[in-house]
Amino acid sequence: MKNPTRYPHLATINTPADLRRLADTELPAVADELRAYLIESVASSGGHFAAGLGVVELTVALHHEFDTPRDRLVWDVGHQCYPHKILTGRRDRITTIKQLGGLAPFPRRAESEYDTFGVGHSSTSISAALGMAVANRQRGDHRHIVAVIGDGAATAGMAFEALNHAGDVRADLLVVFNDNGMSISASVGAMNQTLAHVATNHHLDALRHRAETDTLPPSALFEELGFDYTGPVDGHDLPALLRALRTLKSRPGPQLLHVLTTKGKGYAPAEQAQTVYHAVGPFDPAHGVEAKPRTRPSYSQVFGDWLCDAASADPRVMAITPAMCEGSGMVRFAQAFPQRYFDVGIAEQHAVTLAAGMACEGAKPVVAIYSTFLQRAYDQVIHDVALQNLDVTFAIDRAGVVGPDGATHCGSFDLGYLRCLPNFLVMAPADERECRQMLATGLAHAGPAAIRYPRGTGPGVDAGRGLDPLPIGKAEVRRRGHRLALLSFGALLPRAAQIAVELDATLVNMRFVKPLDETLLLELAQTHEAFVTLEDNAIAGGAGSAVAECLAAHAITLPILHLGLPDRFLEHGTRDEVLALAGLSVDGLRQAIHARFASLVARSCAGR
Repeated sequence: MKNPTRYPHLATINTPADLRRLADTELPAVADELRAYLIESVASSGGHFAAGLGVVELTVALHHEFDTPRDRLVWDVGHQCYPHKILTGRRDRITTIKQLGGLAPFPRRAESEYDTFGVGHSSTSISAALGMAVANRQRGDHRHIVAVIGDGAATAGMAFEALNHAGDVRADLLVVFNDNGMSISASVGAMNQTLAHVATNHHLDALRHRAETDTLPPSALFEELGFDYTGPVDGHDLPALLRALRTLKSRPGPQLLHVLTTKGKGYAPAEQAQTVYHAVGPFDPAHGVEAKPRTRPSYSQVFGDWLCDAASADPRVMAITPAMCEGSGMVRFAQAFPQRYFDVGIAEQHAVTLAAGMACEGAKPVVAIYSTFLQRAYDQVIHDVALQNLDVTFAIDRAGVVGPDGATHCGSFDLGYLRCLPNFLVMAPADERECRQMLATGLAHAGPAAIRYPRGTGPGVDAGRGLDPLPIGKAEVRRRGHRLALLSFGALLPRAAQIAVELDATLVNMRFVKPLDETLLLELAQTHEAFVTLEDNAIAGGAGSAVAECLAAHAITLPILHLGLPDRFLEHGTRDEVLALAGLSVDGLRQAIHARFASLVARSCAGR
């Protein structure tokens, strides 16, 4: 640990057992040091920030009062886990978080015995904790099970399902509801508005009196579900937290502790701009995060600009996001078209079926969603959209490798789970202009359509302002070569282009995963000796598999090399680092092609 003299208490805490040896009177100093160390560390390396600042006192109290890891502590989502990691033996590695070979960005069972359940997606903590409690009860093993949920996660249906079941099962379980009124941005929904009656009153005694006299106090919902409700408690008041936890430890059955916290607590810029400081790159703590001008727009910005233009041209266009307004590039749309913008909270299933209902009445809904989160609504995509052939456009951001957020957020599977669905149009743009064209194509298509694009910026092609669609199912030959045909689906095209020149290969920008340009594929199969498919997606069941299926259906035998994401979950690192680990750097692509088609490559190079 650098500068241990700055953190005299924290320097002595290598595990929670060390923390539990400290007197209550020392814990406020521990919390102050923990918060200061968190600010210093994240400012140095970047990472999720504001959520962790908001749970410093709560984290100290939980690890002080419960015998972790014997007692199980389950964090929801994981944005707020940095203080937990610092107190559980990872203090000196916290600056490696989200980096290749460093700490995982979220709790991860393989990383520490204190990480009792792996997370990254929201609203799983109560279900997991209840499962642990039931299993322990079954084998007669008494230990405390605690779920910590907040940051908007309680708006998801899964959280309500677990609360409902917990009240029925009556297992010993403590749910700590960390109420900060935020997810990444402000939380939405009727539940949040009900709880806001609590959060807006800073005088807790008066607030409790109001809760007792309200027709429907915040406690009523939880008590009707079978929980004993305690709170609200100031989540930054350590003595109050300790008293509450000590009382609740001895109570049987499902308990809920309602804790009020401030996201970004203790760092003024983060308190004032909680969304900006949700996740940050390295910054100077003395000056805060400074906006860096982009040299070119991100794919999210390309989508946001197109969405505004499309809405201006067609009053039927509506936009839906499951709590990812900023990340999906929808801020300008939300401001310009507030009556046509719907942030449904962390509720992906509802988002998709809401869009289906809109489409039934002639609207043109666009669902802006990250690839990894669309997985959570797969049944709705099939049953409510595809089966009814409804006119819903899916703008799928963060497709393929996302990088620092790791396996939980990697969009590796969307091509596989979408291309098998009847009625679907599935597209993967190679650049910014094509992204805009495909969005226009999806909107114009009378049925479900998906456009998947990666995180960050593209190759730098001007997106333009057009709204004209592409011919459906038509690929684009970028280069005519000999012997070998490189068939690229989406963002790997610039890398494939470099290889194509080196090998005098044909290069095809496939554009459409469904429907495939079968006419072109059959033509190329007659004039080339081998195919190489490239995709930023899992190889198994992906776009390359679609090419192989096409050739097999026409009884064509042709050697095919499939290059894409391997059959394993990918580690965290920068996008380029993770792509390289998957063999999808330019060097990796080159080596794979040379290894598989050595003779063909030699003849191609000799024939120039």
